Formats: sequence, C-alpha cells, structure tokens
Amino acid sequence: MDLPPSSYHDSLEELWDEEEEQEEVETVMKVFPSVYHQYLDVFSKVKSEKLPPHCACDNHIKLEGSLPPEALSQFHQISNPSLPTIVETNTSDYALGAVLSQVSDSGKHSIAFHSQKPIPAELNYEIHYKELLGIVLALKCWRAFLLSLSLSFEVLIDHSSLQYFMSLRFLTCCQAFWAEFPSKFDFSITSRPGCLDTLLDALSLRDGIYPEKGEDLISKNPMSFQQLIKQDEVQPSRYFSVKVESFLNLIDSIQKALWKDSQYRSILQELDKGKSVQDYSLDSSSQLLLFKDQVVVPNDPTTQLRFLQKNHDSPLAGHPGQEKTLKLVKQDFMTQFIKDYVSYCQQC
Repeated sequence: MDLPPSSYHDSLEELWDEEEEQEEVETVMKVFPSVYHQYLDVFSKVKSEKLPPHCACDNHIKLEGSLPPEALSQFHQISNPSLPTIVETNTSDYALGAVLSQVSDSGKHSIAFHSQKPIPAELNYEIHYKELLGIVLALKCWRAFLLSLSLSFEVLIDHSSLQYFMSLRFLTCCQAFWAEFPSKFDFSITSRPGCLDTLLDALSLRDGIYPEKGEDLISKNPMSFQQLIKQDEVQPSRYFSVKVESFLNLIDSIQKALWKDSQYRSILQELDKGKSVQDYSLDSSSQLLLFKDQVVVPNDPTTQLRFLQKNHDSPLAGHPGQEKTLKLVKQDFMTQFIKDYVSYCQQC
C-alpha cells in the first residue's frame, strides 16, 4: 500500500466506503487508530456518528472531510535503509498478512502492508509451513527494499518453533527448498505472543474469506476433493482386469512342497500317526502344517516365489515394503525368506 498524500482520502473511501458487517467495521475502528494515531479524531467522529450502540442495517460508513495535513506529513515518510527494520507476518487458515515497519527517533512507522489469499494447494499446508510461507512471501514482496538495508532486520512471528529455522544444521528436502530464498537476506526471527498481532489479524482474518457458520471448513478448499474420473469419461474400453492367483492353488503347491522337504516330511509323518510334535500341528480344513498356529511355507524356491508374488507383487497387495510385508505375512504364515526378496524390489 504505497499511496501519494493527495489520494489518501479517496483511497480510504474506496476501501471502506460501505461496510456491511458490524464486526468488520469494529475491526477497522480498533486496528487503524492504533497504527495511524494521527487519524484518531477522524475515526472517532465516524464511530460516534455512524455506529450507535445497537447498529442497525443502515450502518454504511463514508469518511467525510479531509485528513489533517500534519498527519499526512507524519505518516508519509520516506524509508531509510539505515534505520532498524521490522517485518511482521501472520498466517491464518485462509489468508496471510505482513507489515513492513521502521523504527526512528519519533517511534515505529509502518512503511508497507501486504495481504493475500493463498492458492488452493497452499491451503493444505500444515501450520508450520503456512507460517513459513508468510515469511517467504513477505521477503519476495519487499525484496528490493530488504536487500538494500545496511543493518540486519528482524522478522516477528507468533510461531515459536520457526525462530530456529534458519539456524538448523540438518534440513529435510522440503525444509531445504523453503530455506533457499530466505538465505539471501540478513535477518533474525523472533517469536512473540499472538495477542500482539492486532494489525496482522486485520490483514489475515478479514471477514468474507472464512466459511459461514455451520459450513464444512474443508469444502472451502477446492484442492481438498477432486473428481479424478468424470462420469462421462468412464467407457467400457477403459475398464481393466487384474489377474489374482487363487489361494487354493497356492495351498496345493505348499502341501506338495512340504512332503518334498526332508525337514517337514518327518514332522508330517509323525503327526499323521497321531503323535504330537512340539509347536507343530495340522490345520483341520486345509491339512497344512502349522507352527504355533502359523502356516509353514517350505524351503522350495518355486513355492516361495509364488507365495511372495501373491502377497507382495500383486496389485491387490501394492508393494507395501519390507516391514509391512513382514507384518502382514507373519499374521498367518511362518516365513524366513521375505527380507531378502523385498530388499531386491526396486519399487519398495
């Protein structure tokens, strides 16, 4: 917001000519007098004349009169690269706001403001990355000014964990991507309580961008739900089938391989004679050999390969990886060869 003095009054009328919601009017009344204390008499007059205690429907506001010239001269100050500079950012669920200020002998003066609504993909970010997004966008918006500063500037946020972000020694791939652009600037991040972000709340919490009462919050983001295949695009030629091996065929292969395995053949013979073998038993329905209630898969390469293809390579299995494959298979089977097989899977 960089306006010449002659256009302040017209621009304010354009921005706040008609305020339909009393809450939004009250926000303007609370925030901007605290920043532009020179306009206090103008806003006080508007509030006393246009906002009775019980505001009726006809609560339109029109700023009348001209702003005092001395107020304009105090507000419209040229930025000085040698003065201490502060960048304040805040991000809500549906908008972000930033304020650029400088501190002189006469006090803190606001230089510029920035407020925007994130794109649909950015609405899905976690709060940590939303706050970081506000910092990055503020630096991009005022890049030319901030790079010309002779002193290190300060970034004020209300998210305490981010104040150590630029000093982290080990970054994830995503964090390294976010840290690339801010690394061009000389600044420090300081955390402060959110109750001090009154001006930023007016920039990032404006009415009209949030869902109405009772409306599903997630439905406001078009990226949250998308119809990948439309109804008119579904054609018989686009259907596909998946070949899945029958488990009955696999049972037959396991039974035959068990009798060929010398280790398990002797156990099966003992069990067929009615003798008991420690930890081993026969399944009553499939007659498969069980070890502690888990189906034994014999040491036969062909059977093991078919078994793993069914439980790992099949589209219904979906290449779950080594740990998940082990966890799923061990629920029903006793195996000792899964790790080697899955470790050679390039997709996992």
